[in-house]
Amino acid sequence: MQEQKPDYVLAFDFGASSGRAILGSLKDGKIEMEEVHRFSNDPVNVNGTMYWDTLRQFFEIKQGIVKAKKYGNIKSMGIDTWGVDFGLIDEHGALLENAVHYRDERTAGMDEKVFAKIPKPELYRITGNEFNYFNTIFQLNALKEQRPWMLERADKFLFTPDLFNYFLTGEKRAEYTMATTSSLLDIRKREWSKEVMENIGLREDFFPELIASGSIVGPLKEEICEELGVSPMQVIAVASHDTQSASAAVPTKEKDFIFISCGTWSLYGTELDEPVIGEKSLEMNVSNEGGYGGKINFLKNLTGLWMVQESRRQWIREGKEYGFGELESEAKKVELFQNFVDPNAKEFVPAGNMPERIRTYCKETGQIVPETPGEIVCCINQSLAMKYKRELDKIEYCLGKKYDTIHMIGGGIQSKLLCQMTANATGCRVVAGPVEATALGNIAVQMIALGMIKDISEAREIISRSEKTCVYEPQHMEEWSEAYKTYCDTMKK
Repeated sequence: MQEQKPDYVLAFDFGASSGRAILGSLKDGKIEMEEVHRFSNDPVNVNGTMYWDTLRQFFEIKQGIVKAKKYGNIKSMGIDTWGVDFGLIDEHGALLENAVHYRDERTAGMDEKVFAKIPKPELYRITGNEFNYFNTIFQLNALKEQRPWMLERADKFLFTPDLFNYFLTGEKRAEYTMATTSSLLDIRKREWSKEVMENIGLREDFFPELIASGSIVGPLKEEICEELGVSPMQVIAVASHDTQSASAAVPTKEKDFIFISCGTWSLYGTELDEPVIGEKSLEMNVSNEGGYGGKINFLKNLTGLWMVQESRRQWIREGKEYGFGELESEAKKVELFQNFVDPNAKEFVPAGNMPERIRTYCKETGQIVPETPGEIVCCINQSLAMKYKRELDKIEYCLGKKYDTIHMIGGGIQSKLLCQMTANATGCRVVAGPVEATALGNIAVQMIALGMIKDISEAREIISRSEKTCVYEPQHMEEWSEAYKTYCDTMKK
């Protein structure tokens, strides 16, 4: 008798440099995953603007569906991406242009221009969002000043995953977790802020209806089903901000935990029932972003392994094909605490010659200048670990509590060096895993929506059985504590 094939859900997980299509199924009380498609996700610079290749991204989604269909019955699909970026749709339903990349320079100086319209403390009181140069509100203000005709021609605004959901189903919706990255949402009321829109000069009907994470957007459009030769699977608005998909997969039974979702970016925070908005959180610039189930993730947005990734790209441009494992091995040989950088410093934001920028930073702050790839990577990793310590202090200060365990999830935990350094710097036990947290969270939310899993608690229990974790205990804490003082002293003000 032929074994019956399981029902699958299909997760699309877009990162800053690549994307994947991953099938998920439930078997013997565990989630099993299989990657069926992987593709590059490179920005494109055209006439001074950095774009995402939106139509190519959608092509890759179609390719993922085609490759997945041979495995069996696919009940649903869901898409998660980075936050803040968006596309504009005209009155005829057409995309006006490719989405602009959050690293594009159009937002330079836009924060102060927005604060002149709505004071910074007032904007924080409403939205609870950390202030970053790339926030959606600053991007939209840039459009109003630099290209107002684009907003005049636009009928609807759609965040990146919502845009793809629209292409797939014809339905224009805004998923909750993604909307909370924008500085346009009233975080307490969990609705678009009329006050913010009036101050910035944006139409209320410009923004689509908000829907909760795990909502079914609709079935695949008939023409797409015919084109790809598939049945009309449901498209589910998962926790479409990738951080929130990842946090949904933290394998813990604890109600009060802290996590670092570590990849190109490091998202560092804890899950709460209600936002924390006050003088302390404004002073520390901590963000309140929506999580699955209406939760609030009280977190900091930090540069993650971007600096390592961009350094490696520079070395490749110079003809040196270093693997990440090779770079980590070289970094382990380097004497610690010779130099530190602030990973969130503005000079490390753009793409380009990252090693040279690190050397310049160290020279300007009177430190030993790292020269070799191993020295550069060691500098980055120990700086990240110290940054994690600093931001943990801020979160604990705002909440008035202490944490002794950090859950590290995502691709960055493949760096055992970074995990151990994080334990050493913070003095916390680090539980690392799963690596595929974002995809697992995407899959789990789809399964909850379909009734295959009861709720998020059961999902986290299943994930804890499905994936291995590795524990790192703090070491050499006195040395790291002394080095932390040096780190703080050498940061640029």
